[in-house]
Amino acid sequence: MAFKPANNIQDLQYFGEFGGVNPSISDSSTYTFLSAKTMFDTFEGNADGCYLYSRHSSPSNLYLGEALAAMEGTETANVSASGMGAITPVLLQLCGSGDHIVSSRTIYGGTYAFLKNFTPRFNIATSFVDITKLDAVEAAITEKTKVLYCESVSNPLLEVADIKDLAALAKKHNLKLVVDNTFSPLSISPAILGADVVIHSLTKFINGSSDTVGGVVCGTQEFINDLRNVNSGASMLLGATMDSLRASSVLKNLRTLHIRIQQHSKNALYLAERFEQLGLKTVYPGLASHPSHTLFKSMMNAAYGFGGILTLDVGSAEKANALMELMQNKNLGYLAVSLGFYKTLFSAPGSSTSSEIPEEEQKEMGLSEGLIRFSIGLDDDIERSFQTMKSCMISLDILK
Repeated sequence: MAFKPANNIQDLQYFGEFGGVNPSISDSSTYTFLSAKTMFDTFEGNADGCYLYSRHSSPSNLYLGEALAAMEGTETANVSASGMGAITPVLLQLCGSGDHIVSSRTIYGGTYAFLKNFTPRFNIATSFVDITKLDAVEAAITEKTKVLYCESVSNPLLEVADIKDLAALAKKHNLKLVVDNTFSPLSISPAILGADVVIHSLTKFINGSSDTVGGVVCGTQEFINDLRNVNSGASMLLGATMDSLRASSVLKNLRTLHIRIQQHSKNALYLAERFEQLGLKTVYPGLASHPSHTLFKSMMNAAYGFGGILTLDVGSAEKANALMELMQNKNLGYLAVSLGFYKTLFSAPGSSTSSEIPEEEQKEMGLSEGLIRFSIGLDDDIERSFQTMKSCMISLDILK
């Protein structure tokens, strides 16, 4: 039977303590005990269903974690205060001094900065490779390598990772494959394809309303227990705890994710096809011209499409900035970073979300100053949006 992630979310049932259709929010930082022994047992991790302190866990956070684990097909999950609050503990849990990571060269700028500039303080080294070239990935593996790290669809170049083959490579060399699936929730299910750990920034598509920052780590019960360990768990000790009120809000939004992703994908494909027809340099995994189009199709849960992110290269920073400002003035969306909002968001990654990557490395990986990243919104009349975008491009001589 095919894996259907939206069904896994819809099948979960949580009643509030008074029979509410939404689970009750646990708005407490600490919890009381009827006996001192139960408190001791809870500290030792031997009292299932008991809560001690909300940095450890809370009912609201566990409800959301269970829903996200169901979505990704993992045993369990741990939510955090941000996407980086999910990524950094995972890598520090899996690696120690002297260890090595092989990472995709095109990843979120914050992740790149963490691997390039921060983990060397702990004597953890990273090799950045073209994740689409499996021979280059394997050549970068050393006896000290512990982790292969990638994004299902990379930020911002939209390179697609071959998760099945990367998982096989990780297994061959006894490594952990860690996949950031922020760009493609529901569309791709990395754990089903063999990934050991799946990460999301909940801030983006999963929450979908640009009002909450959050993250999640989905994995085995053993690994999540390690992250939460009071003596040695990176998530526990680094303390990036999600607020219970925010967890409840994300859980409510998660229930409509399948509808939103379908519309994001539908609109993005419509625009990508028409931009390409106009002769614009367009990158979108749903286009046959994308070098990994066939790979994406082989991995995807087809009902949810190819995702809501596309890029256009308009040739220069000046043209990119002028176009984004004009589109915002025409109410086509917002000149803003992040993804997954109901309005289209656009930004120039080289000077924003990927600015942590040095300019020479941006050029080497093909990230040009004229590149615009679009997070396509939920427009009901996407043809109208396209026609207005086209007129903007004509007025700026981007289209001749």
